[in-house]
This record gives sequence, C-alpha cells and structure tokens, in this order.
Amino acid sequence: MADIVLDAVIDSVKTLPYLFITYLFMEYLEEHAGGRMAEAVERSGRFGPVIGGIIGIFPQCGFSTAASNLYAGNVITSGTLLAIFLSTSDEMLPMFLSGHLAPDRILKILLIKAVIGVFWGVLMDAFIRYFLKSGKKPMDIHSLCVKEKCHCDDEKSEFKDMHEVRDLKEHTKKHHHGIVKPAVKHTFNIFIFILAVSILINFIVETVGEETIGSFLSNKGIFVNFAASLIGLIPNCAASVIITEFYMEGIIGFGSMMSGLLTGAGIGLLVLFRVNSDRKKNFLITGILFSCGLLTGIILDILNISL
Repeated sequence: MADIVLDAVIDSVKTLPYLFITYLFMEYLEEHAGGRMAEAVERSGRFGPVIGGIIGIFPQCGFSTAASNLYAGNVITSGTLLAIFLSTSDEMLPMFLSGHLAPDRILKILLIKAVIGVFWGVLMDAFIRYFLKSGKKPMDIHSLCVKEKCHCDDEKSEFKDMHEVRDLKEHTKKHHHGIVKPAVKHTFNIFIFILAVSILINFIVETVGEETIGSFLSNKGIFVNFAASLIGLIPNCAASVIITEFYMEGIIGFGSMMSGLLTGAGIGLLVLFRVNSDRKKNFLITGILFSCGLLTGIILDILNISL
C-alpha cells in the first residue's frame, strides 16, 4: 500500500509545475485581459487545434491538464481541447526511449499523433461553427475562480454577469488581490483531488494486475481496439505505460496502440470533470475522444499501417 501511495504522490507532484504555471497564466489573464485580449483569442480560435496538436506531443500529461483548465475558462475551443487530448503523449515517449526504439520511429509516431489530433480538432470546431452555428464563448476565467474559491467569495454578489469581459475588467481593477496567491490555491485544490483519485486508480491497477489487463488485450480484431481505447480513458499515467509496454512487447499492434494512446489524455479528463461545471459537455467530449481514438485505430489496422 505504501508503494501505491508513493507512486501516486510522485505522479501527482509531476503535474505541479504545469498546474501552477497554468493557473498563474489564467490569473494574469483575469487581471489584465480586457475586450482586446478576448477578441484576439476569439480570432485565433480556428488555429487553436493546430497549436494544440503540436504542443500536445510533448511528454507527460501536463498540457492536457492545462488545456482542461483553459477550456473551463473559455480560453480555448472544444476542438483545441480535443486536439491536445488526442496528441498528448503522456508517458509514451519516456517508455519508447527506455525501450530503445529507433529515434525516427518515435518521431513518426509523435507526428502521426499530432496530425490526428489536429485533424479531429479542426473537424470538431468546423462542425460546431458551421452546423451547430455556435461561436466561441467569451472568456469566463472568473467563474472558475469563484468555483475554486481562490479570492472571490466576498465579491460574488457584486459580479452579476460572468460573461461580460468589460465588467470583469472593471471588477479586477477595483479588487486587486495579486495573481500568485490565488494561483497557488487553485494548484493546491486540484493537486489534492488528483492525488486522491490517483491513489484509488493505482490501487485498482495493482489489484487487477498488468498481466490480467494484458490478457484482456490479447484478443484479435476490432475488440482489441475497443479495449485499448477504453483503457486509454483511465485518467492516470499508468494507462499510457501499459499500452506502450504491450505494444513494444508485441502483445498489441500499432492500430490498437494508437487507439489507446489517442484516448489517453492522462489526468486531463479528470481535471476537466473537476473544473468544468457542464457535466453533459464533459461526457460528450469524453465520448468524442473515445470515438476518435477507436475509429482512427480501426482505420490504421484496415489500411495495414504499422510502425
């Protein structure tokens, strides 16, 4: 049990720099961003999935954590969030490096994940924009701040419309509390939540056993893509470790590995459900993420693409 807790603590501590920097950035936006910043973010929204797909390939799951927070504050679009979730490499890169895979092979896999993330992200934003006729909402970082109770409790009654960027700007001018202290409180709140859930997940993985999970994935056909995609949704770095390890050991193929790693957004999904109050939208994003990963893996297998 001590090892389970220790592993959870180590995994959770790794996210602290990402969490703090993200919240510091968001507090800065709340403190200084007015209408011009909101308009600039809105204008660049169509390029969000491209940027998200690229930055998501960096190792560890910090970027998906950051993306969940930025999405909850309406700073990035749904397509950008999806692109980051799909391209996030989590523990895949360290596993590949430790397994001595050829550098060109690793690079190709990273690029494929980035391209897939960009493709689905752009498609999702285009669908929302042209078919649902829904544009990007104004930044609403202050609502997230209120939800996390970082420094707004005494002023909530004064803040009538969280969607008015002009009111937000005037409000922050009147009530300046600095950005470091609330960012630290945000980080601490999310860290404790991540740690508690990580301990629970590690306990389940330890109890079930990696061999059992490997046996579950050893079947042939579309089922293995489905199983890998399902395991990838586990909001913990252990999912990407298991999927990558089984791929390197030849237990699963390239398409199945991609299904699992594409749906594997690390703790990004966990944080999304923690910070975003729209549960229906959270489940919808999760379903789309799962579908994109599953469908992509199946297509790769049908086309017999392998690395």
